[in-house]
Amino acid sequence: MAQNALWTPVNFDNNLTRFQNHLETKLGKSFPDYVSFHKFSIEEHEVFWKEWLFFSGFILKNKPSQTLKRGSHFSESKWFPDLTYNFAENLLEKGKPNKDAIVFYGENGNVQRLTYFDLKREVIRLQKHLKSLGVKKGDRIVGIVPNAPISTIGMLATTSLGAIWSSASPDFGVKGILDRFEQILPKVVISVESYLFKGKKISIIDKLEEVTQTLFSSPNSELKQSIVYEFIEPIHEFGKIVNPIRYSEIEAAKETNLEYIPIGFSDPVYIMFSSGTTGLPKCIVQGGGVLLNHTKELSLHCNLKEGDRFFYYTTCGWMMWNWSQSVLALGATLFQFDGNPFFPNWENLWDMAEKESIHIFGTSAKYLSVLEEENISVKSKFSLPELKVILSTGSPLPASGFLYVYENIKKDVQLSSISGGTDLNGCFALGNPSLSVFAGQIQCKGLGMDVQVFDDMGKSVVGEKGELVCPTPFPSMPLYFWNDESGVKYKSAYFETYDNIWCHGDFASITNEDGVIIYGRSDATLNPGGVRIGTADIYSVISKIPEIKDSVIIGQDYKDDVRVVLFVVLADGKILEEPLIRKIKEQIKLETSPRHVPSIVLSVPEIPYTVNGKKVEIAVKQTVAGLEVKNKNALANPNALDFFKDRKELIG
Repeated sequence: MAQNALWTPVNFDNNLTRFQNHLETKLGKSFPDYVSFHKFSIEEHEVFWKEWLFFSGFILKNKPSQTLKRGSHFSESKWFPDLTYNFAENLLEKGKPNKDAIVFYGENGNVQRLTYFDLKREVIRLQKHLKSLGVKKGDRIVGIVPNAPISTIGMLATTSLGAIWSSASPDFGVKGILDRFEQILPKVVISVESYLFKGKKISIIDKLEEVTQTLFSSPNSELKQSIVYEFIEPIHEFGKIVNPIRYSEIEAAKETNLEYIPIGFSDPVYIMFSSGTTGLPKCIVQGGGVLLNHTKELSLHCNLKEGDRFFYYTTCGWMMWNWSQSVLALGATLFQFDGNPFFPNWENLWDMAEKESIHIFGTSAKYLSVLEEENISVKSKFSLPELKVILSTGSPLPASGFLYVYENIKKDVQLSSISGGTDLNGCFALGNPSLSVFAGQIQCKGLGMDVQVFDDMGKSVVGEKGELVCPTPFPSMPLYFWNDESGVKYKSAYFETYDNIWCHGDFASITNEDGVIIYGRSDATLNPGGVRIGTADIYSVISKIPEIKDSVIIGQDYKDDVRVVLFVVLADGKILEEPLIRKIKEQIKLETSPRHVPSIVLSVPEIPYTVNGKKVEIAVKQTVAGLEVKNKNALANPNALDFFKDRKELIG
């Protein structure tokens, strides 16, 4: 049965339509709907990406003669092999000098504004200093920084020199930081001295001492300096931080021109890291294709325009930080926030959105679910007249979350659930300003992304659940993994399931409306009686049960089969007794199927999450099975796993 749309566009004068019309005119083609346009972007993907390169105004050092050089393997394909450009130039030269580039809101009410002129001046200053340290193309610069202007300044100064940027959030533990940065041996560390969370100042000087000392003493270390930015308060003692300097001590540059070192499209720009809950984080190296894809996603799928005001709640340890930086390449204003989004209360971010006339507001599905659980009516306090798009990612947004947004935040807004990953630093499925929004569905497959769902036989299917795959190379695919000269780790990560076809690791389906539904990670899917079930189906039901505050679902190997086990965190004052267990099971059976009903429902005080806010079913499953979780430092609350150990209900 066809669903009723929650939102339908009334204005089709958008960036996507303009680009589509441009291609129709130039190529003499006709695209009567989005499905036909997407099909063209796959079947003629070289034409599509080359046209977007020029239409988007990508600043080039030379004109490319070739779009795609196919390798013998998917992973060996090279996009625009003879193109040269500079990453930072594309972000700094698109906005008007007197217009806001960055507006930062701190948890303590501190507001900082930098115009494009101000931002460029700071980048010139830091670039000059980095050059004095001998930083050159290919060197690694890392940040232990909050989502604040210093993170963007550090990244732009680094990439302006053709060097490689990588970042971690200051709330990461020492081991979590070293598990990442010890693999890539940076030449410079840029860090803050402390940060705020829930009104409390948290110093990281001790952490920075240990991190820099370890990096400095590592074999083949290249560490030259630690630049410390006084984010919350002045620094009086550096302790044992390696070769420290205050950012404020760096001499202001007299130059007005910034040097942009040319690099190739397949030269590294970012090193990203996987969450690393099953071992050391993967070091994912990414190049110019990331920016090309970001501008496509932000401009065409989010309809972001020059001068628009964009906000995404993220940390510098999550790929959404990298994604959000690219709004500068469209001449938009980037809003940044550091701290707890619910401190001092839930109004914090929405007050900023209304005051600052935010056009696009991005957050996690978890954030929206907390608002929903607390029955918060955003629209009762904020009208948000300029808000046109709400973005959600990090985990699947259940249908109830869609309904919540339209009933309690804003009716005339495009809710874009988006899905992709750190691996591609972008999306496979996302929003569309020309299509309707349906509850529980991502609006469409991304242009230029050959998104399909394969069943167990490796056949492409619609309306059935299976593995999300991409058979065709795309520009934002990783260049390679760091320290993986043979490419074995890279190929093992994405190409073991299907020969020469990217298997993303998401359990998904393509809908009748040609939208996409993500049911969870493939390695976390349940398999009772040999039937695969996505965890998102069950979470969607549980999110509507008021007695439950949070939950995690696993499949436990039991008597030559798999049984579904549900762990719940109860709302204040609630007790897990038989009537509630019965209610949970009946609701799941009614809204999904008998196979989805958990065999066991147990109460725990806390659910483990990664530092990026993702629920870790695999770590819970390993703990229940008595296995060691190899990399607990990837978790924000590793002690939560203790609640899943030695449960007598799960034995026998």
